[in-house]
Amino acid sequence: MSLKKSLTLKEVLWTSCCSALYLILTSFFIGFKTEQIILILLFNILYYLSPLTRKFILGFLIFIVFWILFDSMKAFPNYRFNIVHIKELYFAEKKWFGINSHGTILTPNEFAQLHTTTGLDVIAGLFYLNWVPIPLIFAFYLFRKNKMQFLYFSLSFLLVNIIGFIIYYIYPAAPPWYVQKYGFLLNINTPGNTAGLGRFDIFFGINLFGSLYAKSSNVFAAMPSLHSAYPVIVFYYGLKNKLGYINILFFIFMIGIWFAAIYSFHHYTLDVLVGVLCAIMTLFIFNYILVKQTGFKSFLIKYSNVIS
Repeated sequence: MSLKKSLTLKEVLWTSCCSALYLILTSFFIGFKTEQIILILLFNILYYLSPLTRKFILGFLIFIVFWILFDSMKAFPNYRFNIVHIKELYFAEKKWFGINSHGTILTPNEFAQLHTTTGLDVIAGLFYLNWVPIPLIFAFYLFRKNKMQFLYFSLSFLLVNIIGFIIYYIYPAAPPWYVQKYGFLLNINTPGNTAGLGRFDIFFGINLFGSLYAKSSNVFAAMPSLHSAYPVIVFYYGLKNKLGYINILFFIFMIGIWFAAIYSFHHYTLDVLVGVLCAIMTLFIFNYILVKQTGFKSFLIKYSNVIS
């Protein structure tokens, strides 16, 4: 697309048609929601406002694609396509990572629940709140400093999500809090749950996590933990771009997310490990396979020129 001040009629028509089509399809498959209108308004305002804002929104279109894919899972729940794994994951977690507490083998989640503190509740909540803001802030930094590295990071972020979403459909899995609340019986109408993060809301007297998990796309998407994958991608590109002391913060963020995922009763250790493996696989595929393909190289150069 052209970034000159005057857009062509073709570009205007394409933007308008895609915006309208998105709203029609999401309203039909998912139902009308205000965030969909906000997304389309934001995109169109920035696209038409100026050449500079157009570059910005076209660059961050990658993250919009991620959000659309995530939101679309509501229309096609993974439990309709494969068996939901509840008992197997729970006992595998006990087998591999069980902790002996007074003669009883507990999962790390169960053990953590016996040793919660207000301080840890707040720390876990703060880490979990930043699972998207930190990658977005880092993406914005790269967008300003190095457009090609911005594309490397953003497309890696998108790819790890695609890999994770595919696994969600191959292996639907219940989170630890589900077993605690419902046992091993399948209840497909289960709403999202704050689990241990609810203590963060209670401490501050807010409904932050409550409102976030009320919009959950699918509760049977615990394996892998993409929350645990994102900071690995951030840390890798932080090292690649030689950010110095900032990488120490990225490392702490990564460890903190892993801890919070288990402490908050949202993921098993196995979920976290598979999430990390997904991130490593993504980085290998993107940096050692995709970018070596002539067609993909050409795409990156063209995209970089569009947003530069």
